[in-house]
Amino acid sequence: MKIAHVALWTRHLDAQVQFWETIFAGSCNARYVSQNRPGFESHFITLSDGPTIELMTLPELPEAPVFPEFVGWAHIAINVGAKAVVDTMAENARQTNTLLSAPRMTGDGYYEAVIADPDGNRIELVGE
Repeated sequence: MKIAHVALWTRHLDAQVQFWETIFAGSCNARYVSQNRPGFESHFITLSDGPTIELMTLPELPEAPVFPEFVGWAHIAINVGAKAVVDTMAENARQTNTLLSAPRMTGDGYYEAVIADPDGNRIELVGE
C-alpha cells in the first residue's frame, strides 16, 4: 500500500499553490470548482515523487486550534534528498521568515529542518 494523496484545508488557496510550486517544484492541476458544494475549490499538487497534495478551500472554514499540538495530523515530512538540500531550503525559509526550526540531527536519527506553509502548517524537510 501507499498513500495516494493528502489533503489540506486552507483559506489561502492561491498562496498555497504558489508555495508548493516554488518551494517543492510541484506541478498544479487546473482549479476544481464544485458544482455540488457551493464555495468548495481545490487544486492537486504533484511532487516529483510520493503522494499528491490536495489543497482545498471553503469560505466558511473555522479557525484552526490555537495550540500547536492537538488531536489530528501533526506535520508532513518531505525527504528532499541530501542534507545540503535541507540546509539550502532552510536558509531560503529563514530569509522569508518561514523557518520554524533550523537544521539539526533529531534524537530519532533524522537530519531535518521545519518550515511553515502560508497557513502556518509545519513541514519537516528531511535529508539523508
